[in-house]
Amino acid sequence: MKLIHTEKAPAAIGPYSQGFKTNGLTFFSGQIAIDPATGEMPEGIEAQTEQACLNVKALLDAAGLGFEDVVKTTCFIADMADFAAFNKVYEKYFVSKPARSCVAVKQLPKNGLCEIEVIAENRGE
Repeated sequence: MKLIHTEKAPAAIGPYSQGFKTNGLTFFSGQIAIDPATGEMPEGIEAQTEQACLNVKALLDAAGLGFEDVVKTTCFIADMADFAAFNKVYEKYFVSKPARSCVAVKQLPKNGLCEIEVIAENRGE
């Protein structure tokens, strides 16, 4: 296994890693909307989805991957009423339309409004 870590995405806020490459896949921990430069989260579902996607991009970049390599996402939102607004931003990044699960949860870390977890294929390795 190869550890994936970058300062361009938020540091883990618990006992876990940002990601691992193993057996042709890379598994990334869920990304909430923490801005790695400031440690703050923006207001609103669209801004938080945007930042979560940017955090996913930073991890993909660190692993030498891109959004087109993502095969599965698991998305968590704090309120299903935000589903359409979440999708509006999400679809700008995940244009290859990977398999996805999206569920509403009672609460997310730091009271975030969304979290995105991805699994990507290590093409050419």
